[in-house]
Amino acid sequence: MAALKKKSPVKGPPPAARMVEDIVGCKWSLIVLGLVTRGVARPGAMQREVAGLTAKVLNERLRKLIRFGLIEREVFAEVPPHVEYRLTALGRRFGDILERISALDRELAARA
Repeated sequence: MAALKKKSPVKGPPPAARMVEDIVGCKWSLIVLGLVTRGVARPGAMQREVAGLTAKVLNERLRKLIRFGLIEREVFAEVPPHVEYRLTALGRRFGDILERISALDRELAARA
């Protein structure tokens, strides 16, 4: 009698691929990441920069980018209190990947 083979569970993409898919697949995440990359560090300034970016969407995207380790949050204990966001080392590396994707996009557009 032939031995029964156990089916291995279907594995999803590796964590880095899931992160890229989640960030690149969300226009607001890309926009917020781009703002932080350009040095727009405060949430109010981010909202003023982008028409249609609501506080709710902004806060959700900031939390997601923090969860992925792409940005970090700094709270300033002053009056009035404020927070600022900046890229982490991983966020800068991720930005390099996004820039390469943009360069590839420009190259493909030039061919068309």
